[in-house]
Amino acid sequence: MRFLLTTLVILATSHILSAADKPNIILCMADDQGYGDVGYNGNDVVKTPVLDAMSKSGLRFDRFYAAAPVCSPTRGSVMTGRHPNRFGCFKWGNTLRPQEVTIAEAVKKAGYASGHFGKWHLGSCRAESPASPGNSGFDEWVSAPNFYDNDPLMSHNGIVKRYPGESSMIAVDAALDFIGEQVKQDQPFLAVIWFGSPHSPHIASEENQALYPNETKQRANYLGELTGIDTAMGKLRKQLGHLGIADSTLLWYTSDNGAQGPEGVRGSSGGLRGKKGTLWEGGIRVPTIIEWPSVISKNRITDVACNTIDIYPTVIDLLDIQIDSQPTLDGVSILPLIEGKPFARNQPIGFWDYAAGGTPRRAEQLLEVLQKEQKTGAKPAVDVTQEGSITKQYALDDYAGSSAWMEGPWKLLRQPVKKKNAGSFDYYLFNLEQDRNEETNLAEDYPDRVKSMTKSLEAWQTSVIRSLNGEDY
Repeated sequence: MRFLLTTLVILATSHILSAADKPNIILCMADDQGYGDVGYNGNDVVKTPVLDAMSKSGLRFDRFYAAAPVCSPTRGSVMTGRHPNRFGCFKWGNTLRPQEVTIAEAVKKAGYASGHFGKWHLGSCRAESPASPGNSGFDEWVSAPNFYDNDPLMSHNGIVKRYPGESSMIAVDAALDFIGEQVKQDQPFLAVIWFGSPHSPHIASEENQALYPNETKQRANYLGELTGIDTAMGKLRKQLGHLGIADSTLLWYTSDNGAQGPEGVRGSSGGLRGKKGTLWEGGIRVPTIIEWPSVISKNRITDVACNTIDIYPTVIDLLDIQIDSQPTLDGVSILPLIEGKPFARNQPIGFWDYAAGGTPRRAEQLLEVLQKEQKTGAKPAVDVTQEGSITKQYALDDYAGSSAWMEGPWKLLRQPVKKKNAGSFDYYLFNLEQDRNEETNLAEDYPDRVKSMTKSLEAWQTSVIRSLNGEDY
């Protein structure tokens, strides 16, 4: 397929935006919020009035996917528009590569300021790391190297500080400080707000816990963290209005993967099969909403399959940005869909949970060490200057791990067989329009479709491995 072999260099819109027309862009992401962890998707326990209101005023996606079933890879996909395996971000705690073109770097070509606020998890939050927010294109950052709870330590442009308060509100408040400064300067901006909730351990504020008196303590904390995000989103939206920029701001809300589970205790898939860490729908389909009042003037709901890999190409299409030597993209611009124009996705979506381990990053401990160094002048305890380096080459037919291929309503899921048959796979085929919960495996009924989709999947995986081995740079 031509899209697997061609490097996309230019994405263009039909018009050139003047400085006055450049919309502000805010990208929000929850941490482990499942498809069913919002009221508007049928959860009658969780209190998410703000997200529910957004779902009724903006563009609601009923079939939006995280690029991966765990956190760091999906975040990497937002930054690059690429499947995270292309740059070795297989699992949690893996990093970006310095060679990647990030969304924060791209928007600078259109004169935008950029800030990151909240969970980073794509490298160290030490300023010297080539995979830090600052060296990934962000002008301003208040970030943690992983999830964080209330009253956290955060790295502000590399300097560690304690931030008292509820965790989600801390990220929004930091973002609003940045946003306010840009508004004063009439400067368009990109703000990336990545919450640390509702990742375990669940520690909601007392106020938010109290909203769930009939739940167990664990459950009240989980639900309270979701309400904490919702409350913070409410403040963000309200302040955008006070600043006079709500209409001209594209606000995109999503999650990095499905719910952690078990269902009804720590998260809800909304009836979808599977959970975080799997390529079943419950592991990768996530709640997603876009508000942009000047463009999305009335509520719309779409079941077009979209993905976090689409965020980067959509933004550079919107801003008419040309990227020299753009590495291979997996995402497509969904700007026509956002604008209410006819749109049909003609490019399949690949998923690949490569068989590799994660890298532990305990945010509070890492930042405590860094803070101590900064106070005492001690020599750095770790060398992070080589983060993201290419250290290994992979065989072009190394398809280890679970993978999936989506073409329209069809989803092919390929799962490794247990160790006694290492190297072989089980195949599942679903028509998601007719079977959203993946209950009926149609693989034996449609062998030719399984064969053709497997061929396409493996061609894409080979392309991904070429990128992984550094051929894009």
